[in-house]
Amino acid sequence: MTLVWQILAAVLFFALILVSVGLHELGHFIPSKLFGVKVRQFFIGFGKTLWSRQRGETEYGVKLLPLGGYVSLVGMVPPYREGKNTWLKRLADSSREGEWEQITEEEASSGRLFYQRPVWQRLIVMAAGVTMNLVLAFCLFLGVNLSYGQYQNSQTVARVAECVDAAAAVCEPTPAALAGLAAGDTLLGLNGVRYATWADFSAALRANVALPAGAAVSEAVALPVSLLIDRPGVGELTLPTVPGAVGWAADPNDASAVLPIGYLGVVIGRERVRVGPLDTAAQMFSLVGQAAQAIVRLPKSTFEATVGLVSGAPRDESGPISVVGAARVAGEVAAVDAPLSAKIATYVSLLASINLFVAVLNLVPLLPFDGGHIAAALWEALRRAAARRRGKPDPGPVDSAKLLPVAYVVGGLLVLMGAILIVADIFNPVQLF
Repeated sequence: MTLVWQILAAVLFFALILVSVGLHELGHFIPSKLFGVKVRQFFIGFGKTLWSRQRGETEYGVKLLPLGGYVSLVGMVPPYREGKNTWLKRLADSSREGEWEQITEEEASSGRLFYQRPVWQRLIVMAAGVTMNLVLAFCLFLGVNLSYGQYQNSQTVARVAECVDAAAAVCEPTPAALAGLAAGDTLLGLNGVRYATWADFSAALRANVALPAGAAVSEAVALPVSLLIDRPGVGELTLPTVPGAVGWAADPNDASAVLPIGYLGVVIGRERVRVGPLDTAAQMFSLVGQAAQAIVRLPKSTFEATVGLVSGAPRDESGPISVVGAARVAGEVAAVDAPLSAKIATYVSLLASINLFVAVLNLVPLLPFDGGHIAAALWEALRRAAARRRGKPDPGPVDSAKLLPVAYVVGGLLVLMGAILIVADIFNPVQLF
């Protein structure tokens, strides 16, 4: 029965990803229609057409490979223009022919082609898909955070370390051990100052060191530690002041360097807290940075997945996965031994994370991503503004056809990496549970 639920959960998750893709494309579709851009096709998937229906001037349908979707806007690139016969222009004109051979004279003179619309309208059309994914991710994360909550560091001590360096031959007691701190105590204040959150307490603790004038970083000294705690069955009390200890943390401005920080010697517990829109936005902001880093590492991570596929080596848990891998993980979430509420929260959060990743990926300023079209429109606006200020003629629309060769290369790499990850997710999946 567990296997059945796992399969059903995976299939449902795959279907929800397709819904997310459809909503992304709907984000492009709606403003395109509102601004009068002619939309030839609205499809989910690529490859062979499985089903389609013509409604008015638009064909709606589903294709065989559910790896994305597209809205076919007529006139994405401007028509042929005279210019130097360079290799780039020849490539651009060759790519342009594929679209313009389908555009009739009536369509060309209608003013409804995409490149003919004002820059601000084109920006809205291209940004709307990303916006749809961001809104969907925010709503999903917010739903989880309001109903189930998110785990955060509490101020309650889960464990006290006895020695500053557990591997040392002689145990140097930690400040927590010297002060008599115990598991279950709640940290309320440090050196006479109260702190309402672990983040604030931790920041104060990290700053509890001093560097004598002219001394090297390695000569940093710890300041004394005085703790105000709440002890179960006892209440608030101030523990005896004890000598502090120095710890070390990576320098955020120099990966090869470390910084001295105050060290207490505790493992903090975690608690589930229901949070609202502001904390959800902060959560998403943090995840956007992680997604951007993952995109930068994508070629290297895909190569490592290829090596693992050949050698059988375990996959990196933090590495990329395909839609097949995501569906598989979702199925495994449904099968784990955990409360139903926790499984639903993880399941929905996974879907939200995928929508957030898709949004960030589409902001890459290269074709065929939405960010490539956004960058071209912004460049066109800058060129026209500069021409007006200098009293020169309007330079006209940016010839985005010159970027189509880049789109083919980037698109080809995406297809290749996607295929590799799908195969890896089938035969050498990431093991999270």
